[in-house]
Amino acid sequence: MRWLAAPALLVPLAALLAACGGASRADGAAGGTGGDIDGKGALTLNVGDQKGGSEAVLRAAGELDGLTYRIKWSTFTSGPPLLEAVNAGAVDVGGVGNTPPVFAAAAASKIKVVAGAHSRAEGDALLVWKDSPLTRTAQLKGKAIAVAQGSSAHYQLLAQLRKAGLSPKDVTLNYLQPADALAAFTRGKVDAWAIWDPYTSQALDQAGARVLATGQGVVNGLSFQVAAPAALGDAKKAAVLKDYIERLRRAQDWVYAHPDAWAKVWARETGMPRKVALDAVKRTRGTAVQVALDKAAIASEQRIVDAFARDGLIPRSFGFGEFVDPRFNRDLPPSGTAPRSYGKAH
Repeated sequence: MRWLAAPALLVPLAALLAACGGASRADGAAGGTGGDIDGKGALTLNVGDQKGGSEAVLRAAGELDGLTYRIKWSTFTSGPPLLEAVNAGAVDVGGVGNTPPVFAAAAASKIKVVAGAHSRAEGDALLVWKDSPLTRTAQLKGKAIAVAQGSSAHYQLLAQLRKAGLSPKDVTLNYLQPADALAAFTRGKVDAWAIWDPYTSQALDQAGARVLATGQGVVNGLSFQVAAPAALGDAKKAAVLKDYIERLRRAQDWVYAHPDAWAKVWARETGMPRKVALDAVKRTRGTAVQVALDKAAIASEQRIVDAFARDGLIPRSFGFGEFVDPRFNRDLPPSGTAPRSYGKAH
């Protein structure tokens, strides 16, 4: 059934993965595209983005109207190369998951986490085939698992293994970006796939996958906006960063209130089916609440640092708080604030 059903069903997913995260780690950035430049004024904010990401949601929510500065968008395949651009000063700010800043900071990159959001984690999942004999995470011992190195899925996998009494040494980790992981998964080259939304929703809908475990209650559900210290050190650009982050918060509120409208836009931007987009919105992407970068958030990220350092997966341990700038945290709820919920995703 895998060989007969998977190729035709997965064409849209393969295209989406190639667009959003399919380059190998060595390929790095999809490139500064030059992007659209919005707004008026002499000051330009250079924003790193992923396809169907911040630019799309801000535009859909009407939050690119009335800008007093310009935005230059650059598109990247995933969080790690985006943070490389932040480190190099080519990008002022960009959004990533909870794990890329850990790898970047471990490499002593010049980055500062400036904003956080808390989402539900059902979309962070360990997937197996529907006909797989695996029913518990503990049964992954000796199995091959696909995961993108340095991604939020990477930590989710470590946390799931530890919860089941296993360590990375008990499994074979295949470090693959989503497009390559998809190919390995559909061909039976790996026994499980650690992945995130919208790929989780797409695989469940079209790839004959089922959930072995989700990150809910296992991972912290945090994502971040990460800025270049040089941008934060410029008073005018820091003011623009504050405005940009506030616009992102309002856009997230709009997504929660208009899940169908955003799913339609997101599907058009990425090429994924509209049903899959709506499932991902309701499962994960629409549930985010912007939260403070408080002591609890820093402690939660420190646990990720400690986990990767303990297993020798980053070159050094460090204090995550050294890479946090909380200046934009005023009036935000604490990081432990429960994310929103639409109820069970279909």
